[in-house]
Amino acid sequence: MSETSSLPLEAFLARQGLAGANYAPLPGDASARCYFRLPDHGKLVMDDHTDPAGFSAFIRLSDHLCKLGLSAPMVHAVDADQGLALIEDFGHGTYAKCLASGDDETALYQLAVDALLALHHHPKGTEIETKPYDLDTYLDELDIFSHWFVPRIAPPGFDHDGFAAAFRQAWKTALGKVSSHRDTLVLRDFHIDNLMLLNQRQGVSRCGILDFQDAVIGPYEYDLVSLLQDARRDLTPGLEENMLDYYIRNAPQDLGGEAVIRQHYALLGAQRHARILGVFVRLQERDAKPDYLAFLPRVARQFEAALQSPECHDIKILLAAALPDWHDNIHNIFSASDIIASS
Repeated sequence: MSETSSLPLEAFLARQGLAGANYAPLPGDASARCYFRLPDHGKLVMDDHTDPAGFSAFIRLSDHLCKLGLSAPMVHAVDADQGLALIEDFGHGTYAKCLASGDDETALYQLAVDALLALHHHPKGTEIETKPYDLDTYLDELDIFSHWFVPRIAPPGFDHDGFAAAFRQAWKTALGKVSSHRDTLVLRDFHIDNLMLLNQRQGVSRCGILDFQDAVIGPYEYDLVSLLQDARRDLTPGLEENMLDYYIRNAPQDLGGEAVIRQHYALLGAQRHARILGVFVRLQERDAKPDYLAFLPRVARQFEAALQSPECHDIKILLAAALPDWHDNIHNIFSASDIIASS
């Protein structure tokens, strides 16, 4: 007997020869997508009926990544009308669980960087139908910061529209060059909760990759920032720099060398952290998912550190003028019940 009842899901399983199979829901994340584990069959059912475009992208990208020699869950069967797919189950070994169990942190992160390097060096990495990470997309993501995070920390009478316009313009200037890069497939959410250790495999295929349906074609450094400046955990001191150095030593030659990689890394990190600050507030206010607010202090620290790069100078000045002490005010604005001390 299943733990839940879902007629479309059960009918889908029956069509795959799995009538009556036990299934159990997996814990949810920030999306509306959900998964059900079939413990007796080594497979999952992905239910993504609210996002047809994302569902279709997952199917295409899973096949593409597997053909590149990377480990994405293989898709065994699809019902596009219902948004259901029967996919490979990678098990329980997420990076987060491996780290909590004492697995070697450096080895795990180097494996993930090696997987990125394999993708970035692959001559067919960008041969997939997906959108470019263009300037408008970057700027629209930054509007999330202006429209969700800023209202929670701004003083009474704050000119929200004026700030949003100025913030967008400052970023338009800063992102001008990097936004034109079409270097590689950018997976977008390449972090420990979406990576799995598959010890039965060899080489970079030991790194299982999840949650890639929002992938775009863009700059090499974006996923590296996602991995090494994770909103959810602090890396052991020195590990980020060691892994960044390791990537630089092995990076594709067309990146332009260490100085360019570090410039892009800082700039894309700042953009990502600003977006995430807005996303986490939106998850609380719009989607009733307050748990992500626990990560706000860390993301704010990461954002502030990234703003020290020369490429972010004008953005740093704008924030200092419009929202002085914005970082220090986070704990004052968000209640103690909102923000739990993050580890």
